[in-house]
Amino acid sequence: MLLPRRSPSLRARLALLATGTAAILLIPLAIVVHVLVRDMVADRIWDRSLDTATSVAAQIRDGHLPNPIPTGGNDIDLIEVAAPDGRVVAESSAAGHLPRLSPLRPAPDREVTQTTACSPAGRDCLYVTVLRVSPEAGSDLVYAGRAAPGILDTSVTLPALLLAALLLTALAGWTAYNVTGRALRPVEAIRSELAEITDRNPGGRVPEPPGDDEFSRLAQAANDALSRLDTTIQRQRQFAADASHELLTPIAGIRAQLEGARLHPEDTAEALCAALRDTDRLEAIVADLLLLARIPTVPETAREEVDLSHLVVTEIERRPERLPIHLHNTPGVTVKGVRRHLARVVANLLDNAERHALTVVCVRVACTEDAAVLYVRNDGLPIPEADRERIFERFYRTDAARSRDRGGTGLGLAIAREVVEAHGGSIRVEDVTDGDPGVRFVITLPLAPDDPGAGAANLPADDLDADDPDAGDLAADYRAADHRTRDCGDPAGDTQS
Repeated sequence: MLLPRRSPSLRARLALLATGTAAILLIPLAIVVHVLVRDMVADRIWDRSLDTATSVAAQIRDGHLPNPIPTGGNDIDLIEVAAPDGRVVAESSAAGHLPRLSPLRPAPDREVTQTTACSPAGRDCLYVTVLRVSPEAGSDLVYAGRAAPGILDTSVTLPALLLAALLLTALAGWTAYNVTGRALRPVEAIRSELAEITDRNPGGRVPEPPGDDEFSRLAQAANDALSRLDTTIQRQRQFAADASHELLTPIAGIRAQLEGARLHPEDTAEALCAALRDTDRLEAIVADLLLLARIPTVPETAREEVDLSHLVVTEIERRPERLPIHLHNTPGVTVKGVRRHLARVVANLLDNAERHALTVVCVRVACTEDAAVLYVRNDGLPIPEADRERIFERFYRTDAARSRDRGGTGLGLAIAREVVEAHGGSIRVEDVTDGDPGVRFVITLPLAPDDPGAGAANLPADDLDADDPDAGDLAADYRAADHRTRDCGDPAGDTQS
């Protein structure tokens, strides 16, 4: 079985990339520089030798050529003047101890010829320019040149340049390796800290490097994610503890009733009724837990356009009559969502309102420019500021004993918030400060696209008067035959800041 090959580290890959890039650039550059330098040096020699030969030819034509021929001080120190028969008639001091600079004779149709003469071993080369003094066939010839400079006469120039290119390439790779290592130190520190974080130690955080570069932002994002994860883990643990407690309570009640029935057969009927009540409560808790687990997994295709106004009326009509419920409704307020989940939200808010109300519950459906708003108000005791967020937590109760006696599972408001937020809305609780005190829950949901209800009541929530019977009342003073009309108040004017 072939084991997967482990890829090199990012540091090594960057170093190899820098080395390869430097080699690709520097080695051809060394060759190009070598060729260009040789050409430039050779061209300079040719130009100077031609100038010197031209100057000597002018002296010959004027009949003022000295012997030995003086050099012009431009590094061209080898000068000869040859007669048509090849005899040297004049030469410079440096050329006196040398044989003929070159046996070359220009063609009759050429005035200037440039050549390179080297020893049989390929060394000690001479760069020579041959110039005719006059166009006639029997013209004297001027030879001017110099020995090849070291850069042209040696074979180590190109290897030296290539060696320098290789050294620079190695230096580039070493520099990239070290610089990358220094740059990746924060990443290694983050990795090592993350490796230490486990489910038993979820509160760890990674070090944040100073500055505002990519690594600093990465560390900040990692710490934010760890903080959210830590919060989620703590909530899950608390939820598991609360769920265990909530589930054990009805189970313990069922067991106690069954044991009581076994010990006292004459109380079997009463014990069975109590056990069934606890079983109903256990079933309700399990059903609510399953609903909470399924809410985030509902696909978008399961959503449909829901008439929120009609949904609220339907939920109120199906409820058993406990307290008077007054409804102020704007018809045709349509949202997009899962109908059964939205119906559960309305039912949970009505259950909560009836559980805590003293005399009456008021419900209002309104519509703003881009949102549907549902108000559910009861005239119960105000909720303390510290509990307004905690009441939406699972199994949280401000009065556990009373809630259990009246049948609550402790999950109603948690389900409401999960459903509302899954539909892109929000839910909050407010104290009512005008008139009789009370508590109001406010749900805001996005309107369905092209909602006709938006045109029917396209008003801000602050402009909606709950006491105006013409403001879209569908069932104002609901159950008025049995209960007197009660003022629900203006939901826009009694928010406690």
